[in-house]
Amino acid sequence: MKLIALQVGPVAEIAGTGTDEWWDHPWRSGFLKRSITAPAQLGPLGLAGDAQADLVNHGGQDKAVCVYPATHYPYWRSALGLPGLSHGAFGENFTLDGVAEDAVCIGDVLHIGSATVQISQPRQPCWKLARRWRVKDLALQVEQTGRTGWYFRVLKPGEVAPGQALTLVGRPHPEWPVALANRIMHHRKEDRAAAAALAACPALSASWRESLARRAKEPQPPGEPASQSRLNPPS
Repeated sequence: MKLIALQVGPVAEIAGTGTDEWWDHPWRSGFLKRSITAPAQLGPLGLAGDAQADLVNHGGQDKAVCVYPATHYPYWRSALGLPGLSHGAFGENFTLDGVAEDAVCIGDVLHIGSATVQISQPRQPCWKLARRWRVKDLALQVEQTGRTGWYFRVLKPGEVAPGQALTLVGRPHPEWPVALANRIMHHRKEDRAAAAALAACPALSASWRESLARRAKEPQPPGEPASQSRLNPPS
């Protein structure tokens, strides 16, 4: 796999455009990122020059780097009628070629440049993705299709740059492809045994382990309020 585009961006105040649509109201986000061609320093909390506005739900050591597969872009350009959709459009830091969710696993350890990273969890898209592209159910579409991308935690800080290859150096949990983790979280909500098994994976992010462990103990199928608040924009 190869890093074909590298994106960073500060938190920005995004002005409204004067319409009554919810996506045209003023908002504050680190979603709008720009591609860079120079090497960048990668630390425990992410790339130098990158930031998140909502530190409760984004960023942190388990979600230091947002990753999206380049292979999904042709699908979204067609599905959304946005032929100009460019790398970084999903708010990702790394756009990777030659890989998708079914080919990598939770806990995979990879070298890139002088840094070492590890897959911590699938990405859970929020309504800001829908707001950016003015497609109300886009976050839900991403979740349902499994074209989510994933997050890296940083095991060893270093310098990374576009064009570099990522080398797999460890796969401690081959039983947990990212695609399977997505299905258990989003499509197999009544499967308590699967939730408990995935929650026991030590390489999985703390937030996913906690969420799945709670689900495994629930006597009835879980409701939707937490997921819906993440997927649906504010009124």
